[in-house]
Amino acid sequence: MPNPRLAARYAKSLVDLATEKGQLDKVYADMKYLQAVCKVSKEFVNLLRSPIIKLDQKNAVVTAVTKGKVTELTSAFNQLLVKKGRESDLPEIAAAFIEQYNELKGIHAVKLTTAVEVSETLKKAIETKLASERGMGIIELETAVDPKLIGGFLLEFNNNLVDASMLRDLKDIKKQFMKNLFVPEQA
Repeated sequence: MPNPRLAARYAKSLVDLATEKGQLDKVYADMKYLQAVCKVSKEFVNLLRSPIIKLDQKNAVVTAVTKGKVTELTSAFNQLLVKKGRESDLPEIAAAFIEQYNELKGIHAVKLTTAVEVSETLKKAIETKLASERGMGIIELETAVDPKLIGGFLLEFNNNLVDASMLRDLKDIKKQFMKNLFVPEQA
C-alpha cells in the first residue's frame, strides 16, 4: 500500500545526504533510472511488494538490476530500504525524490497529451509559451498520445489541467442535448 508521507521522508533524507556528499545530480539520475525500471517492469514492482519473497532474495535482485547503473550512495540506500523492510515503497520514494529535486532546481513537470504525435517545433513553442505566461523557469515536457481525444490536447502542470480536446467538446455538446432548453418538458 503506497504511503506518500513515508516516501517523502525517505526522499528528503536522500536529498539531504546527496546534497551533503555533492552527488545530488547523480542520485537524481539514479532515481530517474529506478523510476523507469518500475514503470517498465511490473514484475520488479511485484517482487518488491511480495510478502513471500525473502529480504535477501529481494536485495540480490535489486542489486542485480542496479549494479553498475547507480552510484554507491543509491546502492547503499537501496540496501537500507531492503534491510528496513521498506523496499515496497521504492517506486514512491523515487517519484518523491524526483519531485523534491525538481522543486529545488525550479524544474516544472508538464505533461502534454494529444491525439497524434506532435513535432519538436510545437513542443518548443509550448515550452516557450508556458515559460513566458506562467513564469515557469525550466520545463520538463513529457508527451503522450491518446487517440480517444480525437483532436486538441490535454496539458497538465502544477496540479492544473487544461482540457482543450475534441472529446471534451463532444461531451459538453451531448450534455446540452440531454438538457435541451428549447423542447418543453412533458409532465
